[in-house]
Amino acid sequence: MKKAVNVSVVGATGLVGQEFLNILEDRKFPVGEIRLFASDQSIGEEILFNGKRHSAKGLEPGCFKGTDVAFFSAGGTVSEQWAPIAVKEGAFVVDNSSAFRMDRNVPLVVPEVNAHRIPVGKPPQIIANPNCSTIQMVVALKPLLDSFGIQSVIVSTYQSVSGAGKLGVEELSRQTIAMLNGQEPKEPETFAHPIAFNNLPHIDRFDSSGFTYEELKIIRETRKILEVDDLDVSATAVRTPTFNGHSEAVWVTLNKAVDKSEIIKAFQKIKGLTIQDDPQSNLYPLNREASGKDDVFVGRIRQDLFNPRRYVFWVVSDNVRKGAALNGVQIAEKLFGLH
Repeated sequence: MKKAVNVSVVGATGLVGQEFLNILEDRKFPVGEIRLFASDQSIGEEILFNGKRHSAKGLEPGCFKGTDVAFFSAGGTVSEQWAPIAVKEGAFVVDNSSAFRMDRNVPLVVPEVNAHRIPVGKPPQIIANPNCSTIQMVVALKPLLDSFGIQSVIVSTYQSVSGAGKLGVEELSRQTIAMLNGQEPKEPETFAHPIAFNNLPHIDRFDSSGFTYEELKIIRETRKILEVDDLDVSATAVRTPTFNGHSEAVWVTLNKAVDKSEIIKAFQKIKGLTIQDDPQSNLYPLNREASGKDDVFVGRIRQDLFNPRRYVFWVVSDNVRKGAALNGVQIAEKLFGLH
């Protein structure tokens, strides 16, 4: 029988927090005691988990004592303050914010790619969950890196509004309803411009370089996870008027020229990556089809017309599931020897 693991979820009423709970149930994670924490405005909200109702509580000193693993999904400010406290009180922390991702002392983990970074058998510490767009891309890049070596990566992301949480989903819903009824949407609150029927090349704040912080996250995290500090990576991140699922167009220049069949064989080696590549039959990854699924999907695989070492492909994943909560639960499963 699997040993019970006491679990805390910080940000339990949010989109990702709710998905953490769904996945813990779906995968029959051996939860012993569960503690659910939320922001001040959501304290007292009842949440159903494993057939029982639990009341969301506020964070306070001592609240993590007895917890084995705490999943944090309440933003960087909360993580910066409370994740170190949770560790001191004896819990491993799997943090979904960007607060600790680039800390040299904090492992940044995608289990299919760098599970060796999970601190199994070590004292409690923080483990960082990568950016949603980074996760799906490195799952596709890892087998290519191992098989052929990679010279450079260029990615354009097409990210759904669920990446901005409940407020992003609600804003797209309101604006879509308004515009379909011939009304101008109200002034946007979550995004810089109306998102309904629009594409915004703007996710997170702009850096002085002209890149957004979302794009810099993808660049820096990819290098750290793949353990290639000087890898040439560039990114453009676009918010699209879709509710869930992120898509990416990826250009990868390999260290040598290979046939497409070799690319396919490399992709087949990695767990959690599904190939959907028959464009003549209109088969390629779609974010609607990926929604609710565990895998990362890759298709539209083609050799560049002018550089035989460059391949282009399309990568899709459920950003709330594999791009956040599932990845975190998979880390915990490895941590406690459950898979």
